[in-house]
Amino acid sequence: MNVLKFGGTSVKSVENIKKVIAIILNHRQNGDTLGAVVLSAMSGVTNQLIEIGRMAAVNNPDYLELIRGIEDRHFNVIKGLIPIKEQSKVFGKVRGTVNELEDLLRGVSLIRELSDRTLDLVMSFGERLSCLVISECLKSKGVPARFCDARELIKTDAQFSMATVDESMTNQLIRDYFATIGTDLPIVTGFIGSTANNETTTLGRGGSDYTASILGAALNTDFIDIWTDVDGMMTADPRKVPNAFNIPTITYAEAMELSHFGAKVIYPPTLQPAFAKNIPIRILNTFNASHEGTVISRTADRRDFTITGISSIDDIVLVNIQGSGMIGVAGVSAKLFSTLAHYKISVILISQASSEHSICFAIEPRNAERVRDILEAEFATEIAHGHVDNISIEKDLSIIATVGEGMKKSSGIAGKLFSVLGKNGVNIIAIAQGSSEINISVVINKNNLSKALNAMHNVFFQSEARILNLYLVGAGLIGRTLLQQIESQYEFLRTEKLLRICLVGVSNTKKMLLDPKGIDLTNWKERLTTEGVTTSLPAFVEKLKDYNLPNSVFIDCTADKDIPLFYEPLLNANVSIVTPNKVANSGSYAEYKRLQRATVRRGVKFLYETNVGAGLPIINTLQGLMTSGDRFLKIEAILSGTLSYIFNNFKPGVSFATIVKEAKEKGFTEPDPREDLSGMDVARKILILAREAGFELEPSDVTIHNLLPESCIKAPGIPAFFEELDRNHAYFENLLQGAEERNEKLRYIATFENGKVTIELRSVGFDHPFYSLSGADNIISFTTERYKERPLVIKGPGAGAEVTATGVFADVVSIGSYLA
Repeated sequence: MNVLKFGGTSVKSVENIKKVIAIILNHRQNGDTLGAVVLSAMSGVTNQLIEIGRMAAVNNPDYLELIRGIEDRHFNVIKGLIPIKEQSKVFGKVRGTVNELEDLLRGVSLIRELSDRTLDLVMSFGERLSCLVISECLKSKGVPARFCDARELIKTDAQFSMATVDESMTNQLIRDYFATIGTDLPIVTGFIGSTANNETTTLGRGGSDYTASILGAALNTDFIDIWTDVDGMMTADPRKVPNAFNIPTITYAEAMELSHFGAKVIYPPTLQPAFAKNIPIRILNTFNASHEGTVISRTADRRDFTITGISSIDDIVLVNIQGSGMIGVAGVSAKLFSTLAHYKISVILISQASSEHSICFAIEPRNAERVRDILEAEFATEIAHGHVDNISIEKDLSIIATVGEGMKKSSGIAGKLFSVLGKNGVNIIAIAQGSSEINISVVINKNNLSKALNAMHNVFFQSEARILNLYLVGAGLIGRTLLQQIESQYEFLRTEKLLRICLVGVSNTKKMLLDPKGIDLTNWKERLTTEGVTTSLPAFVEKLKDYNLPNSVFIDCTADKDIPLFYEPLLNANVSIVTPNKVANSGSYAEYKRLQRATVRRGVKFLYETNVGAGLPIINTLQGLMTSGDRFLKIEAILSGTLSYIFNNFKPGVSFATIVKEAKEKGFTEPDPREDLSGMDVARKILILAREAGFELEPSDVTIHNLLPESCIKAPGIPAFFEELDRNHAYFENLLQGAEERNEKLRYIATFENGKVTIELRSVGFDHPFYSLSGADNIISFTTERYKERPLVIKGPGAGAEVTATGVFADVVSIGSYLA
């Protein structure tokens, strides 16, 4: 035998009620015994009844229009589901019930008062009307349905709006009633009961679930089926966590914890009667009846995940009582919580410092000021003597509960939880963990709730790929190439690395586009062109912060001098940064260190492998040596692909000016080749390497020996510059000839040694690692205490969109691994 309960959305409209009737008829056709069907009020009606009651209490006559609206909704069901010849008697029953409601509200408007007792009676009309109408609909389909007012069966105390059930009397009344009804199917009003004096009470919002569980336990049914509008209990609220998925089986204890902390699929008190009788509860979807839903029982199937689910309460306040006079004093907690119990204040979460210096607890926001007044009065003596500080209240907070029986057998759950929140900049204000070890609850700022839930779900439920949210500034050659590489590797990363990259924002010099749902990598150019707005970097960054998405990465693929001004605010907002832009790391040493400290302080990443050598593993290698305790004695490097190409191709019989023109035509140089030949780009790179090696150097500490004669440097334009190069042909020929005579080759080398940085054109012999360099390659030689006799050499392409984008891509994936 089963008890079926249908929620407000299931009975919201004619079409929805047809589905309810189909489910009931299907059970009967399959030979299933139905003990009872419990119904909620139509969706929205209970809220309307509360509003109607409050309007009547201030003598606002507009409440009558709302009553007409409720009546019309039920009349529409009658018209849509009951044959015309049977409608009039049902209209009469509904009209009679509505007249009763109007009489009650007329009294409320006369005395201008709406007590909890009266409000419970007003709210009862929602369930009474839905059950009346749907029982008649079922009768018209040949089902021997019987309207059943739960006030005759469920007896409670007189705590109106949240009544406590008298289990002994209620169970006896239920059994006696069901012994007399034969084969009739009771259609029972959920949510309501009555006192011993027959005063109407309610069981709390969501109480229709509780009604079904009370009936099921009293009748010892096989199942209690809760039909709602979702496919069972989920690993998280799918409205907040799009990747949430169904939990097929769950224990009573897990369901209790999840529902207490905000999982709205089931009303928490529902579980107790079923648990006491070991009756499974099934959570099913009225609108997807073939789905198996979730079964709540004493045990659950083995799972692939350590935790079962994550739930949250969106809005709570934290009340803190603290003081030196509480330390070692017995009875403070007892006095505190007995006082709250006396005033019927429900406490959601409790956390106490081990020093006994403070106790904090979470409550609903509506009770905040009342609780402050109560506690200040109760602890007035202690406050006056300074033993207890003033009662403090912190608002705009949320609770997240991580729940699972598997947590009892697994270590590191708390560490993983705190780590993922820390890496996403979510501050934990309070923590609570019960001795049962199936729940760790944390209190956080409300504005971080969505980010925290998604970040936690990504870490704890990695059957779905974790998400990395990217914001790209600079959609030029490198940026475009990066997005092409990500698109081509998207499926590999998702399936093999469990990493799903989501492009949330993209900007070029003219337009920017941001979309928190993601921008398709196949058509981002079209969307940027058609949907993009005028680029404003401050607006781009502010939008990024407003979205507050977990695992966010800002990618700067520009050489812009202004964009690095936003790096520190981004890092402080717990957004990681990846960039080939050298400006931030090659400016003042104070700025360099400020960014480094921000990454440590906020637990985020600032990666810039492509600052030096494009995609070559130079900075990672250097940092690895430093971290392992090695110390740098000397760094020698050819760090310009342009200058590498020029001097690798500058040979007898070819003028220097010709080689520079050729390099410009191939796109190896800047539009004005002097920007490369000046050595400034090389200076920034060697400065970054020296800083990474632990040396406090300023840009002024770098000495550049001019490669070009003064006349070339001061030439008024590019044509004049090349004319001057031709005029100085002998100067460059003499440099080349001198090297040739010594069997050496010209190389433009940056050197760091003995705390000094120099950049100059040198000639090197065949025994030098730079002698055999070819093409446009970069080469770096590290001489350290461990690599003293034979320096560590890294060599390869040091420029180009493909290799630079590859380096940026590798840094992005590295952040994905770190955040996991």
